[in-house]
Amino acid sequence: MGIIRRLEKNIEKLEKRIEKEQLKIENLLMKCDSKKITKAEFNIKKTHIEEKIHVMKSEIGGLHGEMAKAKRRLEEKKK
Repeated sequence: MGIIRRLEKNIEKLEKRIEKEQLKIENLLMKCDSKKITKAEFNIKKTHIEEKIHVMKSEIGGLHGEMAKAKRRLEEKKK
């Protein structure tokens, strides 16, 4: 069960990081609307942040797979 808990904790951490990155996008949008940064600069930064989010989501998918494997192994040991 220790492995599963650790994987769940890592998934939670990544989800929190994704939320923070989405807040960064919202802040950039507000800056763009208030004319503090240009639309081009906004798009560049937004694309960079979205790439980070995509990577984190794929990591979460991998962790879900590892968790499924760990659960199967535990069930096999119980049998």
